[in-house]
Amino acid sequence: MKLNIKNKVKIYPLKKVKTKGGDIFKIIDKNSKGFIGFSETYFSWINYGKIKAWKYHTKMTMNLVVPLGKVKFLFFDPKTKKFLKIIIGKNNYKRIRVKPGLWFGFKGMSKPKSLILNFSNYKFNKKEILRKKKEDINLKW
Repeated sequence: MKLNIKNKVKIYPLKKVKTKGGDIFKIIDKNSKGFIGFSETYFSWINYGKIKAWKYHTKMTMNLVVPLGKVKFLFFDPKTKKFLKIIIGKNNYKRIRVKPGLWFGFKGMSKPKSLILNFSNYKFNKKEILRKKKEDINLKW
C-alpha cells in the first residue's frame, strides 16, 4: 500500500484575536478539529536559513504552529518519492497536524529566527524517532 502524504498531514486555520493591548493567537482546545489528546508541548527555535532534517516519528502525532517568524516544512514519502511543502508563520497562522509515519524536516525562513511549537499526543522518546542526515534525502531546499 502506498503512503498518501495528504492522509498524514492536515492543515487547520487558527484564530487571531485583535486587542488593544496585543493580539491573542489561539492554538488548540479539546473541541478543535484533529485534537487527539495531549502528552507534551515544547518550543523549538530555528535560525534563519538553518535546516533541521530528517526525522520520522513512529508513534507521535505532532501539531506544529509557528507563532513567531516563518518556517517551511517538508514531508517526504520514500515509497512514492513525493514531497509536500507547507509554509506557516505569524502571517500565515495555521496548525499542521502530522500523523506518525512520514519523514519531515524544516527550514527557518525569517530573520533572525522563528519559533515552532509542537503540541503532541506522545511524550518524546528517543526510541520512537528515526533520524537521517539532511543529505540522505536528495532535495533542494
